[in-house]
Amino acid sequence: MTTQAFQRIYTKITKITKATCTLKATGVGYDEMAVIDGKRAQVVKIDGDDVTLQVFAGTEGIPTNAEVVFLGKPPVLKVGPELAGRFFNAYGTPIDDGPEVSGEEREIGGPSVNPVKRMQPSKLIPTGIAGIDLNNTIVTGQKIPFFADPDQPYNQIMATVALRAEADKIILGGMGLTHDDYLYYKNTFDNAGALNRIISFINTTENAPVERLLIPDMALTAAEYFAHDCNEKVLVLLTDMTLYADALCIVSNRMDQIPSKDSMPGSLYSDLAKIYEKAVQFHEGGSITIIAVTTLSGGDITHAIPDNTGYITEGQLFLRKDTDISKVIVDPFRSLSRLKQLVIGKQTREDHPQVMNTAVRLFADAANAKTKLENGFDLSDYDERTIAFAHDYSEKLLAIDVNIDITTMLNTAWELFSKYFSKAEVGIKQSLVEKYWHNN
Repeated sequence: MTTQAFQRIYTKITKITKATCTLKATGVGYDEMAVIDGKRAQVVKIDGDDVTLQVFAGTEGIPTNAEVVFLGKPPVLKVGPELAGRFFNAYGTPIDDGPEVSGEEREIGGPSVNPVKRMQPSKLIPTGIAGIDLNNTIVTGQKIPFFADPDQPYNQIMATVALRAEADKIILGGMGLTHDDYLYYKNTFDNAGALNRIISFINTTENAPVERLLIPDMALTAAEYFAHDCNEKVLVLLTDMTLYADALCIVSNRMDQIPSKDSMPGSLYSDLAKIYEKAVQFHEGGSITIIAVTTLSGGDITHAIPDNTGYITEGQLFLRKDTDISKVIVDPFRSLSRLKQLVIGKQTREDHPQVMNTAVRLFADAANAKTKLENGFDLSDYDERTIAFAHDYSEKLLAIDVNIDITTMLNTAWELFSKYFSKAEVGIKQSLVEKYWHNN
């Protein structure tokens, strides 16, 4: 062993697997970073003097006498105002041809916020997407995923949320993006003139899959700086958490750990929870809200990844293709925001709760009417009107390409109510009907 500028250097590896290297070393800490034969690695196990490192790019080509340089610290991110508008890789290195960022180094992956410093999420965070803002309103400090099929345009939706959401900073954590997806985000943000409030950490399919494991921690370390130190409202967008979990699986398998449900590692719940639990509303006004994408395999919501995610998060936003309008909508039946009652009708217009409930009830009546039709039963006049309403409701409010504010959403719903139903049929409180009913 030799020491150079506080770095410990070793040249004798005792064991090499597909993903790890083991050697005798002292004075090394968990999560400490190292460089093995020019490849980045991280300490994942310490047993006496035996230290095992996970090599992010894989161990192929590494000889037993390779130089192992311990860097003396876990992964860090330099935080400061200069982060805004920049694109970084999984190690916090700029990938946008811009200069290195100067600032305070902070370790990534730290513990979630002390409960004493938290307050109940209570502030509306509009996204401009009616299927979210009208039926599944999100509040600052909430954690909620999109559940989507792999062929759905979830990256476009996340970019849209980034541009529309009322937040001081948007932080994107992209895991396993194609190069085209990466360029799509970059060009979309640049063309919209929004780069000054967006920070992106990107792992593409060209990068080592295991590097994805660093992306959420990098994104959330930046988020904690802006939310805690700067008292800003921060929205973190993570896509795709299924690819993050797949990277966990790769590491687990290569370390010969016994898999759990659906071949996932037994630590899956805690690995996901340590990310989502970083969502917080601070007393001083700063907040971290997390919206993530979890892609589904064959629409299977019982798979270990969405199943564990559902226990951790405060609801979910379920995307599906609506065959009646041939567009992707936010499904009102399978979507849920458990915190929406904290803001609807309080920070939004007084009629919001009743409009939301009435619209979904009528949409459900339309689903029943379609079932009757499919089974050969005659439809009543009311059935036919609910089906017509459902088509317009999907087209004008549930489709993900609808971009209107919440007041316009409510007015649109009232217009549809008055177009297809009588005041008695909608069943809304008389005082609200008198105030907001649209006469044709």
